Amino acid sequence: MKPILKSQDLAINGAPPAFIEQLHVGRPNIGSREAFMKYVGDIFDRRWLSNDGPMVQEFERRVAAYHGVKHCVAMCNGTVALEIAIRALGLEGEVIVPSYTFIATAHALSWQAITPVFADIDPVTHNLDPAAVRRMITPRTTGIIGVHLWGRGAPVDELQAIADEHGLKLMFDAAHAFGCSYKGRMIGNFGTCEVLSFHATKFFNTFEGGAVVTNDDELAETMRLMRNFGFVAMDKVVHPGTNGKMIEVAAAMGLVNLDAIDSVIDANRRNHHTYREALSGLPGISLLAFDEAERNNYQYVVMQVGRDCPVTRDRIIEALHAENIRARKYFWPGCHNMQPYRDLYPHAGLLLPNTQQVADSVVVLPTGTTMDSEMVRAVAAVIRVLVTGRA
Repeated sequence: MKPILKSQDLAINGAPPAFIEQLHVGRPNIGSREAFMKYVGDIFDRRWLSNDGPMVQEFERRVAAYHGVKHCVAMCNGTVALEIAIRALGLEGEVIVPSYTFIATAHALSWQAITPVFADIDPVTHNLDPAAVRRMITPRTTGIIGVHLWGRGAPVDELQAIADEHGLKLMFDAAHAFGCSYKGRMIGNFGTCEVLSFHATKFFNTFEGGAVVTNDDELAETMRLMRNFGFVAMDKVVHPGTNGKMIEVAAAMGLVNLDAIDSVIDANRRNHHTYREALSGLPGISLLAFDEAERNNYQYVVMQVGRDCPVTRDRIIEALHAENIRARKYFWPGCHNMQPYRDLYPHAGLLLPNTQQVADSVVVLPTGTTMDSEMVRAVAAVIRVLVTGRA
C-alpha cells in the first residue's frame, strides 16, 4: 500500500518524515547511559554476574517498596516468572484465563500440562468478565489468572469473591501494570501473587526480565528456591527447581530505569492526552481512557475502531504501516485462535463474543519517550485523512 500523505504533511519542524522510522509500539525507554555504565563498572569490579548478586537484591528491594509489597522475586523473564508462580501455587487441572491476553499467559499453563480455560471479557474494560468466569468453573478448576490489561486493574474484588466461594487460587498477570493502582492500592497486592514483566518492549524494562511480587512469606521463599534449582545451600537441594534467575546487568538496567520512571510516565501521559485531543470527533474512533484518580503508567494507547467508522481496522493498520508507523493489533486474534488451542477448542469462539469483537477492533498506537506531541499529531493526521478524507 502506498503512503496516503505527502511528505510535507508529515514534516516535523520543517524536517523530512524520516523520523517516522522511530514510530513503533514497544520502542524501549532507556534511562541514563552514564548511570548504567557506572553500575556495569561495579559489576566488572566485583566479578559477580549472577546467582543473587547485590544488584539483584537492591533491585528486588526497590521494586517491592515501589509497589508496597513484602517480597519481589526477580526472574530472568516474565514467562518463567508466570511458570514458577503457577507451579509454586500448586495449580493443576484447569485454570481460567482470558483469551484476550498475550499468548504467554496461556502457554505458561499448557507448558505444565495444565488446561487453560478461556473466559470472555468485558467489552468496555477488556478485562475478565466475572460472570463469564463463573460459567467456566468445573470440578477440575483449581485457579484463576486475572490480567490487568493495558495497566488497568482487573475486577479484583469480584474475582477474589469467586475464588473464595469455590476454593480456587487467584493470581494476576500484571505484565502491563507496573506502577499502577486499583482503588488506590498498588498493583502487586492482590490475589496470592502477581507477575510483572520487564521485557524490552514494556514501558519499564531490564533489557529482559520479570518478577513475582507477593505478601506471602512462604510462597516467596518457595519461589526463590525454584528459580535456583531448589538449592538452599551449597550442595544441598531441597525442592524441584529450574534456572530462572535475573542476572546482575539486567538488574542494573532496572535500577537505572527506576530512577527515570517518572519522566517515562510523564511522556506517556502527555502522548496519551495529545492522541485523545488529536483524534477527537472522528467517526467510529475512540481511545480507551484511564481513570485519572488511579496511578497509571499510560503504557498503551489503545484505539478502537467501531462499526460506524468509514474504514476498517485493518485498513487503518495498513495505512499506518505504509507511513512506517508500526501500530499493532494487540492481542489479535485471541489465544483461542492460536495453536495449540485452536485445535483443542475449535468452538471456543462461540463462548467468547466480546473477546472476538474487541480483538477485531483494537489498534495500539506508538508512544514513549522517543515521541513528542508533534510526532503524535503526525500519527493522528494519517488516521484523520484516512477516516475523513481530509488533513
